[in-house]
Amino acid sequence: MYFQHVYDTSLAQASYFIGCQAKGEAIVIDAKRDMDTYLEIAAQNNMKITHIAETHIHADFLAGSRELAAVTGATMYLSDEGGDEWQYEFDHVGLKHGDILKVGKLTLEVLHTPGHTPESISFLLTDHPATDKPVMVFTGDFVFVGDIGRPDLLEKAAGYVGTQEKGARQMYDSLQRFAELPGYVQVWPGHGAGSACGKSLGAVPSSTVGYEVIRNWAFQYENNEQGFVDYLLEGQPEPPKYFAMMKHLNKVNRPLLINVPKHKKLTKEKFDKAYTKGITIIDTRSKADFAKAHLPGSINIQDINSFATWCGWILNYDKPFILIADTLQMDGLTRKLMRIGLDSMLGFIEDITQIGITPESSEILNIEQFQYYIGLQGVQVIDVRNATEYNAGHIEGAENIFVGTLEKHLDRIDKSKEIVIHCQSGDRATIAQSLLAKNGFKEVKNYAGGMKEWNEKMFQVMNS
Repeated sequence: MYFQHVYDTSLAQASYFIGCQAKGEAIVIDAKRDMDTYLEIAAQNNMKITHIAETHIHADFLAGSRELAAVTGATMYLSDEGGDEWQYEFDHVGLKHGDILKVGKLTLEVLHTPGHTPESISFLLTDHPATDKPVMVFTGDFVFVGDIGRPDLLEKAAGYVGTQEKGARQMYDSLQRFAELPGYVQVWPGHGAGSACGKSLGAVPSSTVGYEVIRNWAFQYENNEQGFVDYLLEGQPEPPKYFAMMKHLNKVNRPLLINVPKHKKLTKEKFDKAYTKGITIIDTRSKADFAKAHLPGSINIQDINSFATWCGWILNYDKPFILIADTLQMDGLTRKLMRIGLDSMLGFIEDITQIGITPESSEILNIEQFQYYIGLQGVQVIDVRNATEYNAGHIEGAENIFVGTLEKHLDRIDKSKEIVIHCQSGDRATIAQSLLAKNGFKEVKNYAGGMKEWNEKMFQVMNS
């Protein structure tokens, strides 16, 4: 058996390439959209991708199963569980609980594991040349290392009212069945630490059934279903805005993107024309460089792991946008964006000094300057972290307005006061500061050290 774990750090998303070397056949599970990765693995190992599978209709990324199928001619095997409302709306071979996929001398048994979503399935792998006992289970967003999938996304992100408690109870039942699997079976989940698909995902890529039963919090509620449901639904992070779009696009027919696009560097004239019309500008430079000089109205989303997530919060899928980035960054940035379906990039520019537009700067505060503003009359301090982080500990007097929903709550910001913002370590605060400037709040000060520096200095925090 050939096995490769393919991990996208930008979305903390895992996919899997599993092949039978004897027959030269392979299956890809939960493919990312820039699927040239799997074609390269197949070519390097003299294998043909014959099967493509998904664990569920994803909400956190745009699956590349259809692109991969279009290029390879492989068959897509997708869940037909969960009822009529949870069916894929394009051609595929439907899978039910107990079905068996044969990939050369390997078999994958389908396990219906509802909870995160009604149609969720896992794949129990047996490597028959070696043993007739299962050796791996691919759980998607069902069981993670140290955590489990959240059942509230359908309701919070996609608007399916009344589904989260039902999903939590389905998850409880699914976990009881999972615990009956042999303890030695390796667990390979769909996400790792940093994903918004759970509360406390572990950083290691895999585990075993036995280890999870012992250490994962979700298995510690024997004979206490209500306690499990209450804890599972409590304190889940805010789901990114783009999740609803992903849930839709992964279910319906959509245009395919077979190759990674090569975006053009814009001429001054073309940029000026778009800028004059108010096109959205995403500046991917560091927060320090952005603070020194940036184009008026541009939004600073740095080229870091969370770049795509924040673009998914901020950008409109129906409108074009331009990046400010170096040419060498563009392949990586384009891949990050296409993984969540943000395909409307008009192009990019590298140097803002060549555009002929007078730049602006942003005011950054150090911790001593920030302390001066706390408690002053006429100052509004805003903490732009999520509610869970804020409730766990915040600076007295700071108001919580999450950066992802900031533009929906501009009415909560008092233009008659001096505005001081912060987050955990400055990355979200620079997004917030640029969003506020774009919306007419020009005199916003940013304490870039954030709660990380505040806590390191052991200053007092409040709990909610």
